[in-house]
Amino acid sequence: MAEIKVLGLRLSPFHQRVEIALKIKGVEFEYVAEDILKNKSEQLLMLNPIYKKIPVFIHNDKAMPESLVILEYIDETWKANPLLPIDPHQKAQARFWANFIDDKVTSLIT
Repeated sequence: MAEIKVLGLRLSPFHQRVEIALKIKGVEFEYVAEDILKNKSEQLLMLNPIYKKIPVFIHNDKAMPESLVILEYIDETWKANPLLPIDPHQKAQARFWANFIDDKVTSLIT
């Protein structure tokens, strides 16, 4: 069994960003498909009881929801191939665009 699991839906842009980050970092993981429309798993509901959404990232039996939080964790845990620039201004710009995209995607989905 993998040390890392990602509960998600491959069509979700929020899930995709986590998978892409793990692939950039060269980190192997187990994908656990979730039926978020009709049949959310007990595991998903237990691990993300507040929002009950994907993705949920599990590393060493510790779970965390929310893709941007997960990305920060991945980047801080696996130092090779940084996801964000070193320069603080460039890093702030990258975070701005990530939030902008989140807002736009969320407005399209809801």
